[in-house]
Amino acid sequence: MKLSVITVNYNNKAGLQRTIDSVVCQTWRDFEWIVIDGGSTDGSKELLEQYQQHFAYWCSEPDGGVYNAMNKGIARAKGDYLLFLNSGDALYDENVLQAIDDIHSSADIITGQAIRMDTNELLRQYDKNLLMQLYLDTLNHQATFIKRELFKDTCYDESLKIVSDWKFWMEAILWKRASVDVVDVIVTKQDMNGISGGNFSQNGNLQQLEREKVMDEIFPDFLKDVFSHAEATTTSAYYRYGEYLSHKSPTLYVLGYRILKLLSKLA
Repeated sequence: MKLSVITVNYNNKAGLQRTIDSVVCQTWRDFEWIVIDGGSTDGSKELLEQYQQHFAYWCSEPDGGVYNAMNKGIARAKGDYLLFLNSGDALYDENVLQAIDDIHSSADIITGQAIRMDTNELLRQYDKNLLMQLYLDTLNHQATFIKRELFKDTCYDESLKIVSDWKFWMEAILWKRASVDVVDVIVTKQDMNGISGGNFSQNGNLQQLEREKVMDEIFPDFLKDVFSHAEATTTSAYYRYGEYLSHKSPTLYVLGYRILKLLSKLA
């Protein structure tokens, strides 16, 4: 597996140092490292200059936000797989990339576990049902290896601030039928001070609004496609599945209700 590690940073010198320390010590070396800095003024640029021999490419210039920076990294990447390891996050130990390579997975998306830096607990538990996992939560972006070819026709939606990676999972897995391999390996330690890992009262509302926007944009069409190919006898099963989802996650109840309403129209 040839890998491109992409790190984005903006005015987070201390977090960037932590990320650098976790990458330069890796025992498995068949990867390139791309760092996109958004024109930091806190000494991050000088830190990158200090470690520039480790980078296949790096830049420090203004950008349009996290997902714009990631897209810039994608454009520079040459690896078969991409890993987005943001500034502040850290690889779990010096052997983790070797552990992933030893699995010899050829899936389009290889996703592992992440732990929280503040509690040392798992960031999330994966549900065995992938569709349910995506509906109720997401995948560990910073612990997921993505085939670069999945970005051939699309990149991250830069109009979104928090959930563009979630939108990418939905489109890649539901529309492109990307294969997913969930591996029992702790890949990263996540800095909980980031935008999607920080204060929920501050970021949670925006996250919920963005998820609703994405669901309104793509999920109804997916359901219509499912039903156009499904037997009539499966309708009740889909109804019960949607009903379960709506009650499983109160914060997504409105979305669950919309799905149920759509299902009743398509039945």
